[in-house]
Amino acid sequence: MELALSPLDRALIAGWQRGLPLTPRPFAEIGVALGVAEAEVLARLHALSAAGALARVGGTCRPNTAGASTLAALEVPEDRLEAAAARVTAEPGVNHAYLRENALNLWCVVTAPDAASLEASLARIAGETGLEVLDLRLEQPFTIDLGFALDGPRHAAPPPPPADPAALRPGDREILQALSAGLALVPAPYAALARELARREAEVTARIAGLLAAGLVTRLGLIVNHRALGWRANAMVVWDLPEAHIEAAGLRLAAHPGVTLCYRRRTVPGRWPYALYCMIHGRSRAETLGVLEAARGLPELAGARHQVLFSTRCYKQTGALIAHRGARAA
Repeated sequence: MELALSPLDRALIAGWQRGLPLTPRPFAEIGVALGVAEAEVLARLHALSAAGALARVGGTCRPNTAGASTLAALEVPEDRLEAAAARVTAEPGVNHAYLRENALNLWCVVTAPDAASLEASLARIAGETGLEVLDLRLEQPFTIDLGFALDGPRHAAPPPPPADPAALRPGDREILQALSAGLALVPAPYAALARELARREAEVTARIAGLLAAGLVTRLGLIVNHRALGWRANAMVVWDLPEAHIEAAGLRLAAHPGVTLCYRRRTVPGRWPYALYCMIHGRSRAETLGVLEAARGLPELAGARHQVLFSTRCYKQTGALIAHRGARAA
């Protein structure tokens, strides 16, 4: 059942999924913009979190810049599904896990502070489930910034900003991990984060600004739980295209209204030939399929073999693992 949102809830979600102020009292600044008190903004954010509509107020980090990540898929027999899903979601670096309509039915995003930790995580999942784990590494992002408009026409998602991994400084991974986990919903969240990291508030906000400018943080604001807000008919569509056509098709698909994510991933020869992926989030299956039907008409995708994998269950959805807890990451 879709949550009932107050006008203030809708204004918060519509206006602040990105662009959270980097000021000492960001929620007071939002309150001024919306004509309400800081305490009311915080009260609504707490209520949205408690209701499951808000995953966190924080940041989304560019994949494979400060840490390592991959999309993994397993083909799980039905009678083993619950046990396999429990093992997969217990892995600390797994931050998303879904059941999808396909023989490859269990899909997860695996994150880690570095490539060696990621490989170890995948090996543990394979070893403890006894199942093959397809490692579908990201090769090229076309759009990766997932935001949701509550009203009005569907627009194309923005392209990812240029990323400069060389901008990462000692201690930044701790900040990225905190943004991935979520800021405290208190009047001065950056001061609270600075105390937690034993750093100065001005230093922390300056580094967040630097990480945004470098494209390592792609969005700072309200990270919503789209299912709770009505987007439940969500499909991952995978496309099999000749190598020379993938980039042009990806750029065109990413600009298509209704496509919320689009990227190129590694294939698995003889097992999984699909290199181009997109996500379509819809309020109904018919809406999602309508977006797909229009996308199939794009010249760059004409006649391309594809599969539609609707998500039927969400097992886990959290922020990425970027720094080991308690570690002073460089």
